[in-house]
Amino acid sequence: MYGIVGKHGAVSVLGVVAVAIAVAGCDGDAASAGIRQTGDVSASESGASLIESILPDWYPGERPALRYRLDTVRGRLWVMTLGGIELYDIATRRKVAQIALPEWIWAGEPFSCSPDLAVGPAGEAVVSSDVVPTLWRVDPDTLAVSRHELVLDEDRGRDVGFTGLVYSAQQQAFFAVSSFQGSLWRIDPLLRRAQNIPLSAPLPDACGLALRPRAADERASWFVGFCVRADQGDWLVNLAPDQRSGYVRSGYCGS
Repeated sequence: MYGIVGKHGAVSVLGVVAVAIAVAGCDGDAASAGIRQTGDVSASESGASLIESILPDWYPGERPALRYRLDTVRGRLWVMTLGGIELYDIATRRKVAQIALPEWIWAGEPFSCSPDLAVGPAGEAVVSSDVVPTLWRVDPDTLAVSRHELVLDEDRGRDVGFTGLVYSAQQQAFFAVSSFQGSLWRIDPLLRRAQNIPLSAPLPDACGLALRPRAADERASWFVGFCVRADQGDWLVNLAPDQRSGYVRSGYCGS
């Protein structure tokens, strides 16, 4: 499962050159809210409904949660806070680790939505920045953190951050959205490069990204669809068969 704090529920932090940047290790307050979202990767791609979700009621809330991922396959709850990542064991409901993200920066309200958190194919947690095209990977076994600066195929020299991030097992790739540019990106699983996917319309204020379940007549195809949460409403994105472009339409991300 996937959770997000809305753009207008995020905290404001200190500004640097007119852009507020929060560095891991800072603290503050934030409101918690749910997002229409999919279940785990396998469920979302087998046709599970998009649902409204909130953090489990047993989450202790030691720090306000900005985003979270519930990994039901491995029995883990990953929570992104202002201080980095918290990892919980679902069976025991106990915190396993508090993980700092070196040099992690993000802007947040009122400039952008929060960064995002995704679970990769091996159970790793991958965290974005909403300011720069850099990802932080938390190893699922050692919990060691590695930093990955992406090479962009477009917009080189510009700061492109990601406010929505999801992994597609079918495509064996991560996909991300940028709220500032309203753009969609494909990221290779080794976290080296990001490829811009041209869209029929931009996705302004995109604040969350989830895989759309495939209909029965689409399950044997390479159909890829996304649900994008934005301030003014939801967007549905269908990729072309060659996955080199996408069609955008307004819609509802709920069940």
